[in-house]
Amino acid sequence: MTTTKRDFRDNLIAPSAKIIDTLRIIDGHGVPVGLVHEDGRLVGTVTDGDIRRGLLAGIPLDAPVAKVMNVAPKMVLQGTPDAVVLKMMQAYSILYVPVVDARDHVVDLKILKDMLPDVDGRGPDLATDGDDAASATSMDNIVVIMAGGKGERLRPLTADRPKPMVEVGGRPILETIVERFVRQGFTQLYISVNYRREMIEDYFGDGAKWGAHIRYIREDSALGTAGALSLLPERPTQAIIVMNGDLVTRVNFRHLIDFHNQHGTAATMAVWEARFAVPYGVVTTEDTRLTVIEEKPVKSFLVNAGIYVLAPEMLDLIPRGRAINITNLFSMQLSRAKDGAAAPVVFPLREYWIDVGRVEDVERAHHDLRTMIKEV
Repeated sequence: MTTTKRDFRDNLIAPSAKIIDTLRIIDGHGVPVGLVHEDGRLVGTVTDGDIRRGLLAGIPLDAPVAKVMNVAPKMVLQGTPDAVVLKMMQAYSILYVPVVDARDHVVDLKILKDMLPDVDGRGPDLATDGDDAASATSMDNIVVIMAGGKGERLRPLTADRPKPMVEVGGRPILETIVERFVRQGFTQLYISVNYRREMIEDYFGDGAKWGAHIRYIREDSALGTAGALSLLPERPTQAIIVMNGDLVTRVNFRHLIDFHNQHGTAATMAVWEARFAVPYGVVTTEDTRLTVIEEKPVKSFLVNAGIYVLAPEMLDLIPRGRAINITNLFSMQLSRAKDGAAAPVVFPLREYWIDVGRVEDVERAHHDLRTMIKEV
């Protein structure tokens, strides 16, 4: 059992701290949990998932972290044997637990990863880049990247290549996606291919160059955004990540998996807040009476971001070799939820994200990569 010592004080946060500032703390110190305290006394904890749930509830990033914190976190008393702490963490499926004294003052932070036996002789390793969650620790979850689209809206850029091979920032979009997964510990990758598939297969091969194990799902005909999942050679034993191959994003996939597991759901959809400015004055009426007028209001909607987590049993809903879209799977699960199954959940993105579906999106993403994102 490893007992690496970390300074819990890096994770201390005042209840009045803004959520946006809290994100910088929990993303920047390798241990993504904030210990909310008043004069050293623990009053709550906050994780990435707590903040995302707050965003869904309409709580802005400039609100105090007290608005989203867990006010009744699990904690252990100073002096509790590590074996007891470990058993509790495993029983409740928690990754971090604060240690407090008799007056509830924080004295330490126990981290599940540090307490588990070393399985490879390298000792523990936690993320050092909060945005990237880069870690030598491998994740067992399979990733399926959908890269079979023709990208007709991107012509002429896709006249001689599949859409995921269009270059943004000096390299194919798909290469950026692969590298990001690998740097976060996801190395078991499947790429679903169809249109000009030989270009993708020749470029990536078996994935060894990127430190990945890449296999291919070959669609003889277009199978929609989920049909290719029926062609996986074996049924996964853990939740899988499915992602469209035309996205540029800084999403933390480890946070996504944690969010999915914590909610005990079979299907999670990443969503993005899209904002639209109405170029007119919008009026509200009661019969013929004018009641409200808004001049060029901005409306926001949560939209499907093209990134999903599916439990293995969700694959049983997909007819083999038939075209089906992944949104149909979510609709099926919504129907099953009426009979007691777990309802799908949404994971609100707070990281950079763009769907590169049009020529102007390529130009925007290229600009963003050079000016906003130092390393994707």
